[in-house]
Amino acid sequence: MENLLIKNQKLSAEISALGAQLMSIKSREGKEYLWQGDEKYWKDRAPVLFPVIGRMKDEQYLYKSKVYKMGIHGFAAGSKFDVTDKRDDFLRLELDSSEESLRQYPFEFNFGIDFRLTENKLKITYRVKNLSDELMPFGVGGHPGIKLPLNENEHFEDYFIEFSQSSAPYRVGFSEDLLINCMDSPFPLEKGRILRLKHDLFDDDAIVLRDMPRSLKLKSVNTGSQIEMEFPQMPYLGLWHTPNTDAGFVCIEPWSSLPGRHGINEEISCRSDYIYLPKGETYENSWSIKIN
Repeated sequence: MENLLIKNQKLSAEISALGAQLMSIKSREGKEYLWQGDEKYWKDRAPVLFPVIGRMKDEQYLYKSKVYKMGIHGFAAGSKFDVTDKRDDFLRLELDSSEESLRQYPFEFNFGIDFRLTENKLKITYRVKNLSDELMPFGVGGHPGIKLPLNENEHFEDYFIEFSQSSAPYRVGFSEDLLINCMDSPFPLEKGRILRLKHDLFDDDAIVLRDMPRSLKLKSVNTGSQIEMEFPQMPYLGLWHTPNTDAGFVCIEPWSSLPGRHGINEEISCRSDYIYLPKGETYENSWSIKIN
C-alpha cells in the first residue's frame, strides 16, 4: 500500500492508510528520524493503539457479562482507514465501526486521526466520536519508534531522555505475563529529570510510567540533536525496545490508559483508567514530535 506524503519547508512525513501508521519523519535534508522496521527486532514503526492498550488476560474481556476477544493494542493498527482530507502539510484519516469491529468491540464509532506539520513539529490528534447508544469505554495511544543513534559514530548509550521538570514518577508494576499487577514502585530519575538509555533497561520489557511530566526531550551527549515530545492529555508513558537485544530504536509511547490486570477478565465498563465517552459526544487528544 502506497504511503501518503505530507511536507512543509522543514519536515516531511509519510503515513500508511493501513492502521494510520506513521512510516517516516524526515528533515528537509532527508535525514530519517523514525525507526524503519526490521523483522529481527520489530517490524512496525509507529502503530496506533485503539480501543485498548496492551494485553488483556487470555486476549479477552467482558462487557455486560458477555465475553469479547481482542488482541494486543486493539484492532486499529490492522484496519484500513479512509482518507477524508489531504493537503500539502495535513492529512486526516478515519475509521468507522464495522461488522468486524463490532465482533470485538460492541460500540459504533468514528475514529479520526489528524497529522499536521507546522514548522519543525508533527502534531497527531486522535478524535473519537461515540455513535452508539451507550457510554463508550476505550483507551488510545501512540507507539512511535525513534531511530537511535540518529548520527554516525554514535551509540544507543549516548542518548538520554530529559523530562521538562523535576518529578518523582512511579513505574507501573507488571506480572510475568505483561499484565498489571498493582505493585507500582518509585522510579527515580537522575537529578529528578534524566533517564540514560541502555539496552538492558528493557530486558524485562516495557517501562511504563505514571505521575511523570507530560513533555520530554530525547538528547545526545555528543551533539545538539534533540527530539522533543509533548503529550499533555496522556497520563501514562511507555518506554520500550525489543527485550534482550541491541535494537536500534526506542519507543516513546504516550498512553491514555493501561493494559489489563493479571488474573482478571476485565469488565471494561468498570475500568478506572479508561475514557468514558457519552452517546453522540466527541473526544480529542493530541501529542507531538518536534525535531530540533
